[in-house]
Amino acid sequence: MPDDLILAIDNGTQSVRALLFDLQGRLIAKSRVLIEPYVSPRPGWAEQRPEYFWEKLCEACRQLWARADVPKEAVRGVALTTQRGTVINLDSAGQPLRPAIVWPDQRRAVGVRPVGGAWGLAFRLARLRDTVAYLQAEAEANWIAIEQPDLWARTHKYVLLSGYLTYRLTGRLVDSVGCQVGYLPFDYKRQTWARPWDWKWQALAVRPEQLPELVPPAAPLGNVSSRAAQETGIPAGLPVIAAAADKACEVIGSGCLEPHIGCLSYGTTATINTTHRRYIEVIPLIPPYPSAVPGAYSLEIQIYRGFWMVSWFKQEFGHREVALAEQNGVEPETLLDELLAQAPPGSQGLVLQPYWSPGVRVPGPEARGAVIGFSDVHTRAHLYRAILEGLAYALREGKERTEKRSGVPITELRVSGGGSQSDAAMQLTADVFGLPAARPHTYETSGLGAAIDAAVGLGLHPDFSTAIRAMTRIERVFEPNPATHATYDALYNEVYRRLYGRLRPLYETLRRLSP
Repeated sequence: MPDDLILAIDNGTQSVRALLFDLQGRLIAKSRVLIEPYVSPRPGWAEQRPEYFWEKLCEACRQLWARADVPKEAVRGVALTTQRGTVINLDSAGQPLRPAIVWPDQRRAVGVRPVGGAWGLAFRLARLRDTVAYLQAEAEANWIAIEQPDLWARTHKYVLLSGYLTYRLTGRLVDSVGCQVGYLPFDYKRQTWARPWDWKWQALAVRPEQLPELVPPAAPLGNVSSRAAQETGIPAGLPVIAAAADKACEVIGSGCLEPHIGCLSYGTTATINTTHRRYIEVIPLIPPYPSAVPGAYSLEIQIYRGFWMVSWFKQEFGHREVALAEQNGVEPETLLDELLAQAPPGSQGLVLQPYWSPGVRVPGPEARGAVIGFSDVHTRAHLYRAILEGLAYALREGKERTEKRSGVPITELRVSGGGSQSDAAMQLTADVFGLPAARPHTYETSGLGAAIDAAVGLGLHPDFSTAIRAMTRIERVFEPNPATHATYDALYNEVYRRLYGRLRPLYETLRRLSP
C-alpha cells in the first residue's frame, strides 16, 4: 500500500466524488454520490441549499472510508475542486442567507445602473457598452441587491461554492485564486481582487469587505476542523491545500502544462483550454481564467451547453436506447455510440451550430442554436452525429482563435470529461481537428489535478513539471483518418464557419420578437 496519499474532493454539477490518489497518479479508492444539481422554483432559476452540497460531500467521504482498504494515516492532505460560478450569501455567523444560485441559472438583473464616468466613456468609445451591460445583468450579486436588498444588506460574505465548502472544512473564510470564475470584482491579470478604481466595483454590487481572503493554488487554506472531521471522517488537523476550479484542475490533470497542448473538456459545458504564462484575452474583454498552476492563465473557449446536448438528445430522442440499456445493464451512451455509427461522417450534409445558450461576445447574446441541411435521408442517427460534429467544429474554431491570439500553434489534444469515454467521440474529435486526440489514463482528471496541487503544496513533488510527469499519462491515442478529415475540413471551412455571420441578423430578429 502506498505511503503517501492525497484526498481529492470533486464537487461537480452531477455528483460529488471523494478520491484517493497516490503520488504516481493512480486512483487507489473512489466514492461517488449523485446530487440533484438544482431546483427551479421559477422558470430559468437554478438554486440549491448550500448545506445540501456539504451534506453530500460528507456522505461521499464517509462512503470512501467504508470502502477504502487504506489506513487514514497514509493520507497527507486534502484538496478541493468544485463547479464554477455557484454563489452563496453568508451572514456574520457564517450561515447561508438564501439558496445558492447555481451556475446554469438564467435570471437577469433589471435596472442596474450603467457604469459611468471615465470608464463609461471608454466603454462607449470602444463600443463595449452592450457587453458591460450584459455582464451586469448576468451578475447574480446585482440581482440579489435589486430584488432582495434587505438580504443583501445582511450579507457578511459573498463566496463561491469552493469558498463555502472550504469554510465548512476548515472554519476559515478563505478560497483559492484558482477558483475565482464568476461575476466578481476579480482582477484576472493580477489574480487578486480588483483595485479600488477598477470599473468592476461600479458594475457590481459587491463590496470589498464581503469577499474572502485568497491564496494561490498549492498554498495552505487551513486544516480540517474537529467538527468537519466528525462529519466527514477526514482526520482532524489534516492540511487543506488550495487547488482550483474543476475545469482548471482538468487541464493539469490531463497533463496540459504547456501552451501547445490543448485540453478539450467534454462535460456539461464543453471547453478548450491551454495553459499560458502570459495574460492573453482570446476574446477581447473576456479574461483568461486562473490556472491550477500559480501565476499561470487558462485560456478558455466555452460551448456553454456542450455535452448537455447529448443528455437533451437522450431525453428527447433516445428512449429506445435508454430502455435497452436498462434491460441489458449498460449505460445508454454505449448504445448511442452504435447509433452514431449508423450515420456517415459529415451526417450527409446536416450541420449543427451548438449555440443553445448565448455567449457574451463570441457568439453574442443574440445567438441561438441552428441545424441546417435537412433532407429526406436524415434520421435521428444523423442528428446525433451532427450534435457531436457541431461541438467539435465549435471547439476547433476556439482552437484557431486561441492560436491566432497567442501565436502558439496547438499541436496536441487531450480530451477529458464524460464524453471522452466514448471511442466514437474521440475518433470524431481527431478527424475534425486533424490531430491525434489522447485520452488520459484516468477519467477523474479534475480530481487528479486537485491532487497534483496538493502534492506540490505539501512538497511531495518538488514542482508542477515533476508532479505532472509522475502523475499523468496517456491511456490511448486516436489518430485522424485523412479521408474523413478532408470531409470535415470542407464542411467546417465552407459551411460551418459561415453560419454565424449569415444567421446573426435572423438571431437578432428572433431576440427582439421572442426574448
